[in-house]
Formats: sequence, structure tokens, C-alpha cells
Amino acid sequence: MLAALLGSALAGTGLAMPPAAGATAGRASVASVVSDTRWVATGVGYRVLDVPSSRGTARVHLLTVDLREGRVSVGLLYPGVVAGRAPLSALADGAGAVAGVNGDFFNLSEAQHPGVPATGAPVGPAVAEGRALKAAVPRGQRFGPALPPGTNTRMVLGVDGDGRARLGELALSGEVRTSEGRIGLGGLNQYALPVGSVGLFTRDWGSVSRLRATCGTDTDRGAPCSTETYEVRVRGGRVVGVADAPGAGAIAAGTQVLVGREAGARWLRGLAVGDQVWVGHRLVPVGGEPDVSFRFAVGGYPVLREGRPLTGMDAVTRAVRSAAGVADGGRRLLLLALDGGQEFRSGLTVVEVAALLRDLGASDGVNLDGGGSSTLVARMDGADAVRALNRPSGGAERPVPNGIGVFVRP
Repeated sequence: MLAALLGSALAGTGLAMPPAAGATAGRASVASVVSDTRWVATGVGYRVLDVPSSRGTARVHLLTVDLREGRVSVGLLYPGVVAGRAPLSALADGAGAVAGVNGDFFNLSEAQHPGVPATGAPVGPAVAEGRALKAAVPRGQRFGPALPPGTNTRMVLGVDGDGRARLGELALSGEVRTSEGRIGLGGLNQYALPVGSVGLFTRDWGSVSRLRATCGTDTDRGAPCSTETYEVRVRGGRVVGVADAPGAGAIAAGTQVLVGREAGARWLRGLAVGDQVWVGHRLVPVGGEPDVSFRFAVGGYPVLREGRPLTGMDAVTRAVRSAAGVADGGRRLLLLALDGGQEFRSGLTVVEVAALLRDLGASDGVNLDGGGSSTLVARMDGADAVRALNRPSGGAERPVPNGIGVFVRP
């Protein structure tokens, strides 16, 4: 079994694993260790594994991050705005990270809405240095494999205030208030708003058009754009501008832009320039640990919880994939990307990725964006800059909206 082979081969390297708890349909059963551990930095190890599947061998590039090491931390890599993209190596070098892996699925193209600019914005919530950057799009507006039963687009992988990695769920809580009434917020810096809602856009969004936020529906990403929209610009607690359609361009610090569709648009039309408006928002944990505070979070597709692969996942479709796993009670983080070279491009199924994470010792894990996005970078052999350690399947790094960065203080 994969667990038995890797458990003995990786002993003493910080990558030793407990035995797997039973077989999983469609899983890879054996693996070979291609390289010994190479240390990117104290507490950050890198290895290469080969995992056979029924359609070929998948090469796995694996980073193991020891969060018990006081100088080691992880955080969000992003280009300074939500609706923006850059190669992972540029994001890592720009932030001073020693390593990283690509992050969330994102709005790459808009073939279904000709003339509407693609935003490049990710699907799920994002938190950077304790600050909420964005909330999750509706389930029907997401990109990526079909979600397992009982999960949603609000799922994240992150690190809490105690420095422990964990999976969680972050929901948007917010509202717009005026002297005449109030309305709940349906979105924060996201490329798709729920039908009938009002969404908030801040300077964190960037300069890309906000029009995409009013296209599609909660269940159909390709549905036509709404014909009933409205936009309100707020600064200093007062309305300073209105428009019939969502606009574009950078949003100044201290300015808030409200975009409404259908019922949300009708509510916003009741506002006039000069009216007083209060807008508040935050991301709140959902579930059994409501007091958890995420210092960093990135959206992810959950595949493993409490050592068990989730049911209802795709056991057929193979692809080059990236993933992250939580081990040792959140004190160890596993980051991996498959190689996109021609001889390894058959990849793994989502079910096989879940089994691999479990066999590597993870109790919880997420599948990240894959295909041409799958990239793992690190500073190797004392280099001052990172480089891609896997081969991206497109031949070069695809610009991505975010990633998980590994940082080591001097």
C-alpha cells in the first residue's frame, strides 16, 4: 500500500505517515520515492514521488511545512487586488516567500457572455493578514469539479490565530443602512452576485469591470446578464455618484461601490447623491467553532475530513492537480502539485488525490486549481528567487489570482 511504502521511505524526514484506514475506490496503491528530502529552509522540506494510476504515472512535487518551527509561517499570495493575476513565481518573489503552491479556482474566461470582461477573480473567500478580501460566489457560479454533497463555495483552507492550519467555512455578514431602511450584503469583491442582491466592491477589487457580477444566476453560470442593474458610489458615508450599470476602474481608498441586480438594484435606486449611507461587512466562521479567527484563508475544494475522503467525488476524471493537506493537528501543512510533463500528464482523479493526502498523513485536505494552473515553486540551493519545480502543463506558468505562500523569518 502507498502508506506502507512511503511511511518507511520517509521516516525521519518529517514526512512519516500513519497507516491508511482502508481502501478507497479508484485510488493509487503504490508509490516510489524519486528524491530524498531537500531542505528549502529550516522546517520546509521538498520531495518528489511517483504515484501510479490505472492510466499512467503521476509525478508529485511535495512541500512539507512544519508550522511548529517558530520562524515558519504561511500566508496568501496575491497580486495586491482580487481581480488580478500573475505567475506564482512572481507572486512568491514579490511577497518574499521561500515557496508556494497555486490556490483557488477562478474566473478565467467569459465565452458564455461575449463582451463581458473576465475578471480573473477566485471563487471562494480570501483572507490576507487577518483582513477579509472577498467572499464566495454562489454555488452555480463556481469553476472546478462538482462539489461533494454537504459542501459549498465558502469552504477554505487557512491558518488560525494560534498558527494552526485548518479547514473551515467563511460566510459574509454585512449590510447597507440608510435613514429609510437596510438591506443585507450578498457579496464582497466577487465576480458573481446572488440574484436579487447588493454587492460591495472596495479598492481590494482592482480596476477590472464589475459587470460580470450581474451575469449568470445562482444555479447557472452561463445564464444571460441581468437587465436590471444599478451602481452607487459611497465616500465619507454619503452617496457621491450613481449609474445604471456597473462600472470599471480603480476604486479609491475610502470609497465603497455598491452594485445591485434585480431587487437589489431596485433598492439602490431609492438612493440619491448626498444621502447618508453606512456599509459594514465581515467574514464569519460557520460551523462548530464559531470563535475561530483566520489569519490567512484561501478557497478550496474539500476532499478529506477527519481522515476520510468525502463521498460523491469524481473517481473517473484524471488531471494534473494541486492540493493541500493538514496534518499533526494543524502543525504540519502539505502542499503538492502534480507534474504537467507529457509523460505524467494523465494525472490523478480527485478521489486519488484525497487518498494520497491521507496516506501522506493528512487528516483534512483540499483540492486546489489544476491543469495549467498547477504550479509549485521554491527557492532551492540557496537561490534568491523561487523557480517552478514541477513542469506546468501549458509549458509555462499560467497567471493565477492567488496561492499559498511559505515564509521563513531570518
